[in-house]
Amino acid sequence: MFNGFFYTTHFKKCYKNLSLQVRDRVKKTLRLLADNPHHPSLRMKKMEGTADIWEVWVSMDMRITFQIRSDVLVLRKVGKHDILKNP
Repeated sequence: MFNGFFYTTHFKKCYKNLSLQVRDRVKKTLRLLADNPHHPSLRMKKMEGTADIWEVWVSMDMRITFQIRSDVLVLRKVGKHDILKNP
């Protein structure tokens, strides 16, 4: 469905600060997002109060935020649930 990802500088910085175990979970989540964005485990939803920012679950307390630009996902942030305060 999507034709790839664009990794923002902020996303790359957040990703580098994650443990190797969490990075593996993020990679798995991104593969699933690319293959089937409507998979129930992703819990993909548009964030309230934003015009075009979406979120998916990596785990109970980890999220990825992104925007959709045509057929590319612009990855904004990855981290603990509190990143949703400022996506």
